Amino acid sequence: MEIIHVSAECYPVAKAGGLGDVVGALPKYQNDLGHTAKVVMPMYRTKFLYDNEWEVTHKGSAHLGMWWFEYTIIKEKTNKLGFDLYLLDINGLLDREKVYGYDDDTERFTAFQVSVVDWLSSWKHKPDVVHVHDHHTALIPFMMKYCYQYQYLLEGIPTVLTIHNAQYHGAMGWDKSHYIPHWDGWRWGLLDWQDTINPLACGIKCASKVTTVSWSYLEELRYMSNGLEALFEYEKGKCTGILNGIDTKVWDPETDSYIEDHYTIEDAEKGKAANKKILCDTFRLDPSKPLVVFIGRLVGEKAADLLPAAIGDSLHHINGRMTFLILGSGEPSVEYQLQRMTNGLSGYYNAQIGYNEKLSHTMYAGADFLLMPSRVEPCGLNQMYAMRYGTVPIVRSTGGLRDTVIDYGDPQGYGVSFYNASVGDITHAVYRAVELYDDQPRMASIRKHIMELDFSWNKSTQQYISVYESIS
Repeated sequence: MEIIHVSAECYPVAKAGGLGDVVGALPKYQNDLGHTAKVVMPMYRTKFLYDNEWEVTHKGSAHLGMWWFEYTIIKEKTNKLGFDLYLLDINGLLDREKVYGYDDDTERFTAFQVSVVDWLSSWKHKPDVVHVHDHHTALIPFMMKYCYQYQYLLEGIPTVLTIHNAQYHGAMGWDKSHYIPHWDGWRWGLLDWQDTINPLACGIKCASKVTTVSWSYLEELRYMSNGLEALFEYEKGKCTGILNGIDTKVWDPETDSYIEDHYTIEDAEKGKAANKKILCDTFRLDPSKPLVVFIGRLVGEKAADLLPAAIGDSLHHINGRMTFLILGSGEPSVEYQLQRMTNGLSGYYNAQIGYNEKLSHTMYAGADFLLMPSRVEPCGLNQMYAMRYGTVPIVRSTGGLRDTVIDYGDPQGYGVSFYNASVGDITHAVYRAVELYDDQPRMASIRKHIMELDFSWNKSTQQYISVYESIS
């Protein structure tokens, strides 16, 4: 099969979250199964763009309302990511460094989608499936079916929408309906949700199939999807949960180029201790105590606002029997609190505000526990990375965290889980983690077990192929 993935992110080209990791890995594994998977995304001005060689494969033009624009598509020459990568450029809209966060994001991603559909319509052959990801590309199934300029050529191509985070819909007012190329006005209800044009809702209605990135998240969306609950209930027959995988070639403690001391399951205790010492020396922490880390965005979805109180209470109530290290960026007020805490908790706590790929890998390799108290976690990849490196996850039982982590108090369990995103539940979970750490034989056994778990893309990739085959 030939599969075209359309996404706003793709690691290592440009990444803001888990979406980038998935789109950077899934096509590669699909190609390994003998299919032809390709990715098209915006041409942001990132380091990857300037460090690699490209060739122009297409030039075209389209309209965004009354504005006529030209677009260019370039292709990476060497197939270095394991799949064909195409970047789409529109001067004045996509030629920027950041992925998101601009006042004209609606115009940027709508023009991107219009250009992708225009490009596909120019192909002499047609792909077997167009696979779009999140709201930034969710208008494409509608455009392929109901825009007069494209429907004759594209309406027969099956589409799949994968929802990585349903909290963001990309909604825009009806005054911007002219951004979409001339479309069948009788189909206005497919664009509409609660009196706005809602791209994510439109994608759910129009795509041939809808997938979410874990089984539990699909169930949660029927009662927690930021206003789309009724739609998920109505469309549940076309929806499937497929758990994300991780790229086990990138995330491998035996070969990871970002860490100083490599290790396998057999010598994990020694290898993790060496990486832990590097972290503790760098951040002035005590390596004899269990090290709990948080890696991620400092935002409400991740319950990062609870971290200052939870860390303070844990150190107070559990008598400083552990250390904490934070890596992340996000809401300024949370960043400020976490940074300020370093002054009074030297030796027990430290934080680095920002994003550092090398440090994150070292933290997975050197930490004893990874804390993920998320309010919302569609799948979560960090807990899988952590377990690959022998780091025990402490997670709130929600979404993909519930599907991948079994509490060590349950039969066959290997992690620490809790039910409420609250300071009290987090503190109690940390206490249980410290108790587990003190039982070194059990801790070593769990560490070995989680490193043997298979979170690769192999199974999930075949499930996506099965979804494609069901609609082709």
